Amino acid sequence: MNEWDFSGLKATFLNCTLKKSPEPSHTQGLVDASAAIMREHGVTVDLIRVIDHDLATGVYPDMREHGWAYDAWPELYPGILASDILVIAGPIWLGDNSSVTKQVIERIYALSGLLNDKGQYLFYGRVAGCLITGNEDGIKHCAQNILYSLQHVGYTIPPNADAGWIGEAGPGPSYLDPGSGGPENDFTNRNTTFMTWNLMHLARMLKEAGGVPAQGNQRAAWNSGEHFGWHNPEYR
Repeated sequence: MNEWDFSGLKATFLNCTLKKSPEPSHTQGLVDASAAIMREHGVTVDLIRVIDHDLATGVYPDMREHGWAYDAWPELYPGILASDILVIAGPIWLGDNSSVTKQVIERIYALSGLLNDKGQYLFYGRVAGCLITGNEDGIKHCAQNILYSLQHVGYTIPPNADAGWIGEAGPGPSYLDPGSGGPENDFTNRNTTFMTWNLMHLARMLKEAGGVPAQGNQRAAWNSGEHFGWHNPEYR
């Protein structure tokens, strides 16, 4: 078997652009670069432009049960759960993540109360990263918000799990605009490549290991009185 064949892994990229299809998305340009590396090495890749789907606002798995007439999230999240790798990609607006990115994080958080068959939080055993584009400062700010949120619900974050491109501050060319220098930027290309490979490496390591060991991280066991070695210092 080829050491760098990652067949058997699945990745989902959630493009959180504010532009509906078929309008060109600069974020999609960077997504395509990462996805191409994965596909070249056997990963099955699913690309979703979130704004093309009618997502309700809220923090429950199906907002139709909470007064909304529509909610596409119940149709989208099974594919995310079936993926070993999740990449959230989106633009910077006013120095922060897009409203669609924030909505996606909220909907992922809506699943955080569910458990896997080991009694761990549902997203254990999966890895995540992020891609950021824009023409204003904020890549690290946006990335830390996304990556913190994803690890908080159970995703494992590999080293160098973020990449992005920003042009000159203020009005100016975006990533795919002619002459922007975005697709040729060595710093962006290096970071995108490192992120992509680290996601594949860690996803395969977790998959081959059967996920994160189920010891010391099971909510039901904690609630039933098993505290996995925790001792309140006050009583020592």
